Amino acid sequence: MNNKFYTVCGITEISGKILLVRHTYGAAKDRILLPGGFVREGELPDKAVEREILEETGVAVKARSVFAVQFKTEQWCVVFEMDYIGGEPRSDGRENSEVLLLTAEEALSRADLTNLSRELIGAYIKRGTALGKSAYVPASSDVESYSLYEG
Repeated sequence: MNNKFYTVCGITEISGKILLVRHTYGAAKDRILLPGGFVREGELPDKAVEREILEETGVAVKARSVFAVQFKTEQWCVVFEMDYIGGEPRSDGRENSEVLLLTAEEALSRADLTNLSRELIGAYIKRGTALGKSAYVPASSDVESYSLYEG
């Protein structure tokens, strides 16, 4: 199922630079933004952001904490802070035409950065404590089907 209601994106730092993509379609066409996408049916948001970033950029990541949540009446987006695991950044050639690694300051100085990414990167620079992933998993569930992020 392709889901347009539940979305995710991630802030990934690699050697002090933030991973960004140049979008190829929709309202953000030709602009740069944080990589992410839709949550599939039956998929947890943290697994979705890990999958989306790998698919779009070739970079393996692990969700570390929830950084922000955006709610709109027609859609929500969970924004994660990511841990870089490995991989060489590259464009997927479909959803994005370019993968960029920019310092936060470089990204914020660009006119082609989307407004939401600008807001999130600005907040990331000033960040305090984010919500971290808990080790707790209820007995009625398992680690692959349950996630709790807490402060």
